[in-house]
Amino acid sequence: MSTSTPSRLPHGARLGELVEQLWNTVSAGDEHSATEAVAWALNNGVDPEALLLDVIAVVQGRVGEEWAANRMSVAQEHAATAINERAIAALAVHSAARRTPSLGRVTVACVDGEWHALPARLVAEVLKLRGWRVDYLGAQVPAPHLISHLHRTKADAVALSSSIATRLPTAHAAITACQAVGVPVLVGGAAFGPQGQYATLLGAQAWAPDARTAADLLEKGPLPGPLLDHQQLDDLPHLADQEYTMVARNSSSLVRTVFHALEEAFPAMRAYDDIQRERTAEDLAHIVDFLATALYLDDEALFTRFLTWTANILQARGVPAQSLPPALRLFARELKDFPRAGRLLHRGLEVLTTDHHQTAGKPR
Repeated sequence: MSTSTPSRLPHGARLGELVEQLWNTVSAGDEHSATEAVAWALNNGVDPEALLLDVIAVVQGRVGEEWAANRMSVAQEHAATAINERAIAALAVHSAARRTPSLGRVTVACVDGEWHALPARLVAEVLKLRGWRVDYLGAQVPAPHLISHLHRTKADAVALSSSIATRLPTAHAAITACQAVGVPVLVGGAAFGPQGQYATLLGAQAWAPDARTAADLLEKGPLPGPLLDHQQLDDLPHLADQEYTMVARNSSSLVRTVFHALEEAFPAMRAYDDIQRERTAEDLAHIVDFLATALYLDDEALFTRFLTWTANILQARGVPAQSLPPALRLFARELKDFPRAGRLLHRGLEVLTTDHHQTAGKPR
């Protein structure tokens, strides 16, 4: 890879060229050239924070888009993400010598079950650049280990990241646990909704849509202190009906029952090979997970957004999206004694049917 990008380009143009340069190396699986490009940019005066957020993060976003469009395999997506993580590590090493922590101490972690660690890593590195002492705990941090760490370090704040909405019940438990030991919580990541509405619902002190905003919020001053007598049920009184608990607890048996019933209701399944059957079971498990999370939050839009996204992903992979409505009807049959779950499933059917008719009427 050539590293001859002109250093006299206007700032925005230079960043745009760096995005394309890094994308080319990442998508080709060329780790050496990717880290070389980052080193070149730093040595030629590109601001480290801009490099993190306006180049590396942008490239990672494109990786996700390419995977969703089925232009990048799971293995390629994992390889590209690993290269971006190494590019961040190279930047961190380059910038470490000129950092002197002075603003306080922040713990950055992913909630338990969350493996998408790169957004949290971006937050951690930006906070370090801004002058914070940062304890970056990485992916999938169980709440008891997080609390033990907070007792030991006396952090001024916790930044929790979650990309997948099904982790929100776990995130709620982590938020409540942190607040119980007197540490305020800033949350971020796609799991918390387009405008961070679930952050408010789950009682977090603050929400940030990106790493730059997170750093700005913490720089403005201490986050509001938590209410030490706060309880999870105070946020979500609808949980008293036990629908979430029952669906989550019986998710495996629900998936098995509906899988076997779907073979009868959707004859095309009978011709599936082992891999297709395994993926169908995974899709059914995701439906139950998102249904349970929507019950936890009492939020219809979370479930319908997931179904629309799933239908688009299936279509991009050449899988008939019409397999989803029969599955939802079967789940509704199994959950006939759960009124909130039934309403969510029937609303999902309406959305999928409407989307299917609209799509069918469009020219290809």
